Amino acid sequence: MAVSGAKEFEVKAAPADVMAAIAAVDRLPEWSSAHKKVIVESTHPDGRASRVRMTVSIMGINDEQVVDYSWDGDNHMSWTLVESTQQNSQDGSYTLTPKGDGTLVRFELTVDPKIPLPGFMLKKARNMALDTASKGLTKFVDGK
Repeated sequence: MAVSGAKEFEVKAAPADVMAAIAAVDRLPEWSSAHKKVIVESTHPDGRASRVRMTVSIMGINDEQVVDYSWDGDNHMSWTLVESTQQNSQDGSYTLTPKGDGTLVRFELTVDPKIPLPGFMLKKARNMALDTASKGLTKFVDGK
């Protein structure tokens, strides 16, 4: 059973600075406790990650994932799961919109686990991912 979620939050930094933080994919473990190891296997011509292999652990479930990243300047990035030990599919994205002196960030995530999990566990894992995306990214951008 797939589960989806979205969260909007503001970051007190320009979209280019927020996207630079998101584009530092190899530094994900610094602000996302779920990401244990991240290896950028290939990059796009602009140097941003294209294919990434990562080890992730959430709620005691360990996963080895390969994801492909797509970028649209400093406005949007998305990823799609290529292979995983624990998931059938995963799609996520960040959309950045200038707002005053900062940036409005919209994070979206859809995950379809291979193993059947109770609905409350799926929702808890989704909420943890949404909170990490907002709080962790915000702290990382702020340099805190």
